[in-house]
Amino acid sequence: MLYSLLNNYPLWASLTALSLAQLLKVPWNYTFTKEWNWSWVLNTGSMPSGHTAAVTSLATSIGIWEGWGSSLFAITTILALIVMYDATGVRRQAGMHAQALNRLADDFAQLVEEIRHIKEKSPRKTKVKLKEILGHQPIEVFTGALFGIVISVIMYRLWD
Repeated sequence: MLYSLLNNYPLWASLTALSLAQLLKVPWNYTFTKEWNWSWVLNTGSMPSGHTAAVTSLATSIGIWEGWGSSLFAITTILALIVMYDATGVRRQAGMHAQALNRLADDFAQLVEEIRHIKEKSPRKTKVKLKEILGHQPIEVFTGALFGIVISVIMYRLWD
């Protein structure tokens, strides 16, 4: 049982693609912020899409291992398409809504603080921010897909 798990090329290709994509987010975001933020290893969003890298790597490795005409390849390909659609659609829109809601909450908190200041009471601060980076831009998903495919091919060459 343990041997078959350790010898599962599609599983390890997918986990490797996911892990490397998540690790790549740290230097990628450093180029923009000039700060090393290791929380990107676990964050969603940004470049490249780790979810996309994982599912395209899984689909590619299943195609290589089981055959391009196999039912498993069809299943993993449809799964990958759904994940990529979700990343650029629903999750991205949710992130945009979170940005708008956070701006509204900040504006409202500032208004309340100004009213309290007028009444000379001390302001009560309760800041809860919604997570704004949930989804991906299409280029981030495309890069994640390409990354996942490349990792699967490289791992297959090393595996065989």
